[in-house]
Amino acid sequence: AGIPRSTFFYHQKRLGEPDRHTALKHAIRESFERNKHRYGYRRVLLDLRNHGWVVNHKLVYKLMDQMGLKAKIRRRRPYVSYTGTISRIADNKLDRKFTPDAPNTAFVSDVTEFRIAGRKVYLSPVMDLFDRSIVAHTVATSPSTAFTTESLTKAIVTCAPEPGWMMHTDQGFQYQHSTWRKLIDEHGGVQSMSRKANCYDNAVMENFFGHLKTEMYHGEIFDTVADFTQAIDEYIQWYNAERIQQRLKGLTPMQYRNQALEPLTA
Repeated sequence: AGIPRSTFFYHQKRLGEPDRHTALKHAIRESFERNKHRYGYRRVLLDLRNHGWVVNHKLVYKLMDQMGLKAKIRRRRPYVSYTGTISRIADNKLDRKFTPDAPNTAFVSDVTEFRIAGRKVYLSPVMDLFDRSIVAHTVATSPSTAFTTESLTKAIVTCAPEPGWMMHTDQGFQYQHSTWRKLIDEHGGVQSMSRKANCYDNAVMENFFGHLKTEMYHGEIFDTVADFTQAIDEYIQWYNAERIQQRLKGLTPMQYRNQALEPLTA
């Protein structure tokens, strides 16, 4: 083989030794499988540390590479801006302040489209920016004003925000409609809208849609709208209660929210 004799016997002896990372590999695979192949090495590392492992990120990356564990990759897609009339309803009051100091004070929403069993299906989630949790959502086969208003109504009932709370969206026709504006006003809220053709003004919700479509939609087959709706419900439950986030210091949205609310209930 053209290598020194001592090197040959060193590697021969090494190959016969038990793998010292066997337990860690098992823990990595268990985390990867439990989270349905949605975690890359960074989130697997956080998950391991939450379960008491003291391990370096380089080792987790190396072992996942050896084991062929690759997370689902987000697809690049062009941004398609809103093409309707420019809103005169509300200014961009949120102004990309995506990290409020308290829960139930600033929310964002949007509508995204899926193709399921030959027909279009729409999702309207409402996110609390404090912990990035999805506090309400609706699924429908028509992007009507009633469809988006229902998700906002659910969010208001669930969170009971104090007067002065903010609701931020893009300039979609549903958000310019009187029913949406009236609902916000009746519950003491302030309406905010992104500037036309500027996806960064609602970047947090766009980011959520990217994760959702990568982790539970692309590459999957849903036979019926009912099957897809169930998958959406399960994903959002997992996202809120189990999906750890680096920006939340390795906690899930619900863990982060409960941690913030503990002093208020003590």
